[in-house]
Amino acid sequence: MDEIALPLEGTCRCGATRFRITAAPMMTAACHCTGCQRMSSSAFSLTAMVQAEGFELLQGEPVLGGLRNPELQHSFCPACLTWMFTRLPEHGMVNVRPTMFDDLSWFSPFIETWTKTKLPWAQTGATHGFEEFPPMERFGELMADYAQRRG
Repeated sequence: MDEIALPLEGTCRCGATRFRITAAPMMTAACHCTGCQRMSSSAFSLTAMVQAEGFELLQGEPVLGGLRNPELQHSFCPACLTWMFTRLPEHGMVNVRPTMFDDLSWFSPFIETWTKTKLPWAQTGATHGFEEFPPMERFGELMADYAQRRG
């Protein structure tokens, strides 16, 4: 894995909405759930999990989309409707779509979730795989492993 050069900035497809992270991701993931497949129009969605304090909106006013669930606030650019990030207020986290970053040379998925609904040909190279989401009690161990491997 390449070094993460912070801060990292990112944008939607049209450039109307920009954001920045100032803290290194706690972990990265690929999710194969059918919801992510449909929202990303792909085999899986990619995520860089960041503490909410390490995320800031620089330009634009995203709109909520997806399920419009208070626990998972899926944020989209209002102009091009790109799914950019998901706020998880209960956990103090923001899951950023890493392909939105200007530099994503450092990114690779560390875990993959919902492999039981994974398309047979989809490969991510993730270190850990889970049929659904990992149990909450495993997240501390997984984040520590990710941090150690990142150096």
